[in-house]
This record gives sequence, C-alpha cells and structure tokens, in this order.
Amino acid sequence: MSDDDAVDVEVESSDDAAADAASANGTAEATAGEASGEPAGVSGDTGDTGDAGGEALAAAVAEHDEALAREVAELEAELAETRADLLETEEEVEELTSKLARVKADFSNYKQRAKRKQDEIRERASEKLVERITPVRNDLLRALDQEAGSDLRPGVESTLEKFDEVLAEEGVEPIAPDPGDEVDPSRHQVMLRVESDQPEGTVHEVYEPGYEMGDRVVSEAKVTVSADGS
Repeated sequence: MSDDDAVDVEVESSDDAAADAASANGTAEATAGEASGEPAGVSGDTGDTGDAGGEALAAAVAEHDEALAREVAELEAELAETRADLLETEEEVEELTSKLARVKADFSNYKQRAKRKQDEIRERASEKLVERITPVRNDLLRALDQEAGSDLRPGVESTLEKFDEVLAEEGVEPIAPDPGDEVDPSRHQVMLRVESDQPEGTVHEVYEPGYEMGDRVVSEAKVTVSADGS
C-alpha cells in the first residue's frame, strides 16, 4: 500500500466516523421528542396559547348565555302581554254575552207584552162588536115570542140560528139562568122582585139574556127575582 492510499483510508475513516456520530445524535433527538410528545426538532412553550383559547371559549359561552337570557326575557314579556290581551278579550266576551242575554230577555218580554196587548185589543174589539149585535139577537127572540103563528117565524128562527153560530165562533155564550137558580150579581141584573113559587131570592124569569166572552161578562142578564117562596 502506498502513502496516498493510506491517506485516503484515513480520510474515509474520519468521514465515516463523523457521519455515524451525526446519525446517532439525530436518533437520540428523535427519541427524546417522541418521549416528550413533541415532533423532533420542534421546541417551545405552549402554555400561553392554551390559556388564551380557554378565555375565548368562556367569553363566547357567556355571550351566548346573555343572548339566551335576553331572548327568554323577551318571550316572557310577550307571553305576559298575550295573557293580558286574552284576559281582556275574555272579559269583553263575557260582557257581550251578558248584554246579549239581557237584550234577548227584554225582547222576549216585549213580544209577550205586545201579544197580550194585541189580545186585549182583539178582545175589546170583539166585545164592542158583541155589545152592538147582541141587542139584535134579543130583538129576534122577542119577535119569535110575538109571532108565534106568523109565516115569518121560520125565517126568524133560521136567522137566529145563524146568529148564534157566529157568536159561538167568537166565543160568546148567552147568560140565561133557569128559574130557581141563585142570583149572581156579577152576571145577573135584577130588574124587579115578583111573587113566585120559586125560592125567595132566586131567579124567577129571564127578561133579557146576557152575554159573556171567556171570563168576561159583556152584558148582564136582566132577570126578575122571587120575592118569597109561597
């Protein structure tokens, strides 16, 4: 081996040794980085960054809570206002319902009063008519008494029969007590007292019939009354 070859061998040996040392140093750093949880070749303190992130998150949560609180407060105020409006509406409905009931009751009473008034007017009109036509019936009765054998009697009897039918349709009934009936001052007008075989104070004879409509006396029957019972 020459001197030049010997120098090359030494240089290569030195270079190989340096490379091996560098490789060993890199491996040691990588191993240390893995053990500490940091990438190899990376160094520095991360504590400040973590504190800043936590404060930002807390601030965001607080802001969100405030927003929710404001929204809840607004909804509660809206609910309270809605309840107040609903209560006012219910009171108005109750008042209107009560007023409607009163109006209906007043209208019903008015209809009843109007009907009674109409009935009274109708009854009075009928009474007035009866007062005017019943004397005609009485004249027909007297004509029958006077014309016992007259040719006019059948015609008068037929007229009287139709007359009675009309009165019956109007609810008119003759007041014609029988001899011996008790005198009713509300329905009988005593014309005079006569001697009679009827009990004293009772009806002796009907001088002129009276008339009544329902429970109203249109005209009293004119009667004579027995003075004694002999």
